[in-house]
Amino acid sequence: MTKDEPPVEKFKRAAAACFRAIAERPDMEVAYSAEAPGVSGERVRLPFPSRDLPREEVAQVRGEADALALRLKHHDAKLHASRMPTGDTAPALYEALEQARVEALGANLMVGVGDNIAASLEERYRREGLHRVTEKNDAVMPEVVRLLARTAFTGAPPPTAAKSVCDLWGSDLAEKIGINLEDLREKLNDQRAYSEAVRQLIQDLDIDLGADPDADDSDSSGDDDSSEENAESESEEEGGDQADASGEADGESAEGDGTEDDSSDMMPDDEDGEMMPADGSEEPGDPGKRWRPEHDLSNVPKEAFYHAYTEAFDEVVAAETLCDPEELTRLRQLLDQQLTQLQGIIGRLANRLQRRLLAKQTRSWDFDLEEGLLDTARLDRIVINPQHPLSFKQEKEMDFRDTVVTLLIDNSGSMRGRPITIAAMSADILARTLERCAVKVEILGFTTRAWKGGQSREQWISEGKIANPGRLNDLRHIVYKAADAPWRRVRKNLGLMLREGLLKENIDGEALLWAHNRLLARSEQRRILMVISDGAPVDDSTLSVNPGNYLERHLRDAIEYIETRSPVELVAIGIGHDVTRYYRRAVTIVDVEQLGGTVMEKLAELFDEDEGRSSHREQQNTAAKRAAF
Repeated sequence: MTKDEPPVEKFKRAAAACFRAIAERPDMEVAYSAEAPGVSGERVRLPFPSRDLPREEVAQVRGEADALALRLKHHDAKLHASRMPTGDTAPALYEALEQARVEALGANLMVGVGDNIAASLEERYRREGLHRVTEKNDAVMPEVVRLLARTAFTGAPPPTAAKSVCDLWGSDLAEKIGINLEDLREKLNDQRAYSEAVRQLIQDLDIDLGADPDADDSDSSGDDDSSEENAESESEEEGGDQADASGEADGESAEGDGTEDDSSDMMPDDEDGEMMPADGSEEPGDPGKRWRPEHDLSNVPKEAFYHAYTEAFDEVVAAETLCDPEELTRLRQLLDQQLTQLQGIIGRLANRLQRRLLAKQTRSWDFDLEEGLLDTARLDRIVINPQHPLSFKQEKEMDFRDTVVTLLIDNSGSMRGRPITIAAMSADILARTLERCAVKVEILGFTTRAWKGGQSREQWISEGKIANPGRLNDLRHIVYKAADAPWRRVRKNLGLMLREGLLKENIDGEALLWAHNRLLARSEQRRILMVISDGAPVDDSTLSVNPGNYLERHLRDAIEYIETRSPVELVAIGIGHDVTRYYRRAVTIVDVEQLGGTVMEKLAELFDEDEGRSSHREQQNTAAKRAAF
């Protein structure tokens, strides 16, 4: 520690020390970043505080640190996963009440910890807009139950930002689960008994728990020999069902055995109140993980098979409308802090790209003309032969066609953390660089409005669940920067990609066509579409009621159309997944740190290719003229 150490560094060091003390884990590494708070192995991520340490950010950091530390100290991840219910609402309730338990254990022993968590919840709920909720919504019900449990366990009132929504639900929930909450309070120190009581509470709310995990455990832990004999004697259908059941059990135990704490896996969705699924499963139903199709579908006929059940709930929105201006400013500050760390590397790449583009705009001359400026370099010919005519020259501009570049960024849940942060930084640098080169840039994002269907699925259910309904989720296409908008006016918008809860599921085919059609409407001569993604399209609601290749097949059709019949030039960059099986012009990167450089290099290659084609045409024209003479 130095005498001139900034206050923010002192605060970060003190917060890290408190975290280790509460968690009783002196070996933990504490890092501060714009990524979602969470624990991964021996490393914990906390929100990055601003240099001026505003009160709300200090409260958020302290509260998040205390909540994660208590989770490490009092939570058994394996036991938690083994009792996790299934379905849509039950897992969210189960997770919320477990978090209420570990926080209550700390708050009852340490008053300061309770105050920190209260301040953090207040800041979080206000940021999520819970204070604007005016009617009952099942999506926020798990958080209301969590706050009612917190009051029952510690006596602390709900945060001011959540008081109105708690009042909406309070009387109904208190009547149904008041006795359950008293029972839970008596079992705070026994996680196993507490989890059983939570499951009973969920049942008392008339919410389906799904399959009994005990049955799954018994199936998966049985004698291997007897299992093999049963598998041989049973029919294929029964065997398939057993495989599915054991697969679920294995997935749960894998979550419990992992070193990453559940608090980092089950992050609350800050818009809909649902819990984001854990990253431990690779099933199609897990929105947080990419589903990898088994078969190549390149030979499937391209008939018009794809459709949406309804487009009534789709939206194309400007980024600034998705959160408050204050929140947008804070997110931009987080992005700027991340940019500072990579400014040198990405800045050098941007300067290199700028030099290459500007070099293509240099001026040259046409010689041996009959009019123009006198070419003094050829006057010696007049001296030697006075009969030789004067030679003139004219300045010309090289062929650098009017160009627009669209950057289409995957805003799905699997891009959480470092990938989406690097993508936002790359988009920011690219927009500034190309703007200096007189190349217009459009930055778009695509995701869905909800996990697992949203209003489209609700309408489908209410209308009788017809078979093969088509796309069954609400699209959200985001315009971060329009092509004609100057970077300085929309720079804050790019910070929105760091917002917790924005990233959900992805339907790539429709997003690709949307971005493509926007480019077709432009007047520029050259149009380039660059896609940044990390795998195949995935939407659990759609895939669960349509053929398993439904979304991927549509993506292939969209790509084939653009690459073979459109003037738009398409290039893709895959993060951690091979996208060359979809796109002709593509590159796959393993480390997200490579993204900025790869974006710059691919654009430079495109312009180099254009210059090469122009030079080839000029050579052909020159040869034709010579042949004519």
